Amino acid sequence: MWTILKFDKKKLESLKKDFSKKLGKDFIIYHPKSLIQNYKNNMLVDREINLLGDYLFCFHKKFQDQKTLGSLKFSIGLKYFLEGFLQSQEEIQFFIEKCKKYENRNGYLSNEFFEMDVDSEYKFSSGPFSNMIFKIIQSQKNKINILMGNIKTTINKKEFFFRPI
Repeated sequence: MWTILKFDKKKLESLKKDFSKKLGKDFIIYHPKSLIQNYKNNMLVDREINLLGDYLFCFHKKFQDQKTLGSLKFSIGLKYFLEGFLQSQEEIQFFIEKCKKYENRNGYLSNEFFEMDVDSEYKFSSGPFSNMIFKIIQSQKNKINILMGNIKTTINKKEFFFRPI
């Protein structure tokens, strides 16, 4: 049974320890991440971004029992459990499978996870064009034609990471 919970980012390790004390080792925590590169002081710096912010998925077979959730309610680092997770198991499972499908070998989501729309604006999150805004003119299988200011160019989808504005 999957649940969604809000956690304190600074206390994630404490939350994991507290859960392992109360649930044992057979729980799974999943939070999809992406790797973003930014320029800082003329250096390219990698930064890990949690796609869901301060929310994560947690799986344990006993989460359908309210007593189990009640015993975890005051765990260190836990803010609260999101309501309605019991009715949304199929959607949660589908989302997690989609995320895992588009993860690279390091566990970060690739650009293919995000759907691209022609005539929409995006912002580069990696590479030499980091933080620059562009518009997609045409999308092909592995390449996209973009307009960046007055410049039209073609880039490989897999070389750069970008996100919608």
